[in-house]
Amino acid sequence: MSTVSYGDVLWKPSPEGVEALRLTRFARRVGETRGLYFAGYPELWEWSVRDLPGFWQSVVDFFGVRFHAPPTEILTDDEMPFTRWFPGATLNYAEHALLGAGDSPAVLAHSQTRGPQSLTADELRDQVGRAAAGLRRLGVTRGDAVAGYLPNCPEATVLFLACASIGAVFSCCAVEFGTGLVVDRLAQVAPKVLVAADGYRYHGKEIDKRDTVDAIVAALPSLAATVVVPYAFPAPDFGTWAELTSRPAPLTFEAVPFDHPLYVLYSSGTTGPPKAFVHTHGRILVEHLKTLGLHLDLGPGDRLLQPTTTGWMLWNFGVSALLLGAAVVCFDGDPLHPDPLEIWRVAEESAATVLNTGAAVVAGTMRSGRSPRTEVDLAALRTVSVTGSPLPPEGFRWIYDEVKPDVFVTSGSGGTDVCTGFVGGVPTLPVTAGELTAPYLGVALDSFDPEGRPVRGTEGELVITRPLPSMPVEFLHDPGHARYLASYFDRYPGVWRHGDWIRIGEDGRSVITGRSDATLKRGGVRIGTSELYSALDGMGELGDTVVVHLDTDGRDLLVLLAAPPPEVRADDELATRVRRRIREELSPRHVPDLVRFVPALPRTITGKRLEIPVKRILGGERPADVLDPGTITDPGALAAIEALGAEIRTPTAKESR
Repeated sequence: MSTVSYGDVLWKPSPEGVEALRLTRFARRVGETRGLYFAGYPELWEWSVRDLPGFWQSVVDFFGVRFHAPPTEILTDDEMPFTRWFPGATLNYAEHALLGAGDSPAVLAHSQTRGPQSLTADELRDQVGRAAAGLRRLGVTRGDAVAGYLPNCPEATVLFLACASIGAVFSCCAVEFGTGLVVDRLAQVAPKVLVAADGYRYHGKEIDKRDTVDAIVAALPSLAATVVVPYAFPAPDFGTWAELTSRPAPLTFEAVPFDHPLYVLYSSGTTGPPKAFVHTHGRILVEHLKTLGLHLDLGPGDRLLQPTTTGWMLWNFGVSALLLGAAVVCFDGDPLHPDPLEIWRVAEESAATVLNTGAAVVAGTMRSGRSPRTEVDLAALRTVSVTGSPLPPEGFRWIYDEVKPDVFVTSGSGGTDVCTGFVGGVPTLPVTAGELTAPYLGVALDSFDPEGRPVRGTEGELVITRPLPSMPVEFLHDPGHARYLASYFDRYPGVWRHGDWIRIGEDGRSVITGRSDATLKRGGVRIGTSELYSALDGMGELGDTVVVHLDTDGRDLLVLLAAPPPEVRADDELATRVRRRIREELSPRHVPDLVRFVPALPRTITGKRLEIPVKRILGGERPADVLDPGTITDPGALAAIEALGAEIRTPTAKESR
């Protein structure tokens, strides 16, 4: 792979390509209807955050949002987070998602548990109508909660849209989650109905979840009914999905207020009780139309492939491809199994035009040495979108070298709390290695120093200074919004502090350098983790890595843990090469005090590094007190980290300078 540095230009859109983009048509229509002129994206973005009413009205008009009752205004001037959007309006999210008709594909499904499936637009509408009628027979009405315990399969999409169509509130947990993790979440919404899969297959092994479903049902006294999707095993003990959807019914849509709850999402819960974010019909609708339609250029004929579980907001985000007339490609399984080309083969088989995946999937294929470009036909693929964690420059370069040379690569950053992205790629602008091109339209993104002053060219706190529709309306069970305010508005009153370090350049491009609650320090100087991980990934020998800062027993330690693959000899010589590379590529102050090798490093099931939990375990806390094993991959790896922590905390622990 060719060498690359932050900021290197890797791709530029053609004039013909720019002209065909929805973003270009949107800018032109805004200019014509409002008498404005935009020389380029920066001017369009400046207007979008300066004139919030004008911008969001333009989004509604451009995408043809269907109001049953019109709004009295676009937004109120309440201070964040209590801004009200489109007050007085009524609509329905599902109505917009199900506008398509005919025999074109709407949902395609690839699974490592069962064979491929698909639903045309007409079949999807029929299934949603049947499921909605089935839920009504079970007593579900507007405002009731319905829970899913499901893989990323067509049934999950149908259930969600059926709930939305009747004004019920949807909440879903990944079928990989254990009983405690599910109950911690779903008990907060008190569901009337649970729809659960009986199991799944992972790495060729059948995982039986029937006892888990029994335990979940026993722990949720609010349940009036349980419906089982026989995903892996026959003869369920509860009512089946086939029975729920057995009767044809007209498809109708309940007109609900703009801020009527659509679904509840949850924080990871790895460092405390999961926060329950309430997202609403109107806010999610307009935000996802904007982000998917303008920044990913999704539209009719596109197919969006997202290898994600239903426990990650990326699943909810991906279903919104239906709002644009695009098809959703579900994938249930390990995107890197049985080999690192699995998800790229699914992209070929589904003719996906857009792949939206986690950085860990790209890194896993890259480390394997396999080349999708030479082994898989990706002729249909035009966009690779990467999220979950920063994609280093080498990851950008690898996609152009080993996936497709003319693909649009966008790395984005956002969160479950907003169910969207803040900053990422812009299809009218060049792609530069390791960088997020610009803030998304309507997102008043900035970087603040500790005193609340904007900073450029150096790290600061990622903040949002003006309201964004998809900020949650509330947390569940949060009297006086105390937890909500403490989570985002504790440091800068009236300004959303997201919890990431960001470095914004004078040209507007930016790099997420790490979580501000997982800060690395050396002698009081803050160090961003993204550059460290980029240097380490470039070695090709270390496998997975995590870097944490420990302040224990009077020692200020920067600790690197690495899990090299079996063929790599993990010894002092490798540790020396690690330190040399970091010193040469970054600086002497980036060199870890301790380099330790472990058999494996767990991640969240969405592929994120566990920097804060690892730090706490190394500091002496028990793994069981830090996180739920059901939230992570390879929980058995925690024992080695716990033992290593005990070694590190001894005064004689050898430091590797």
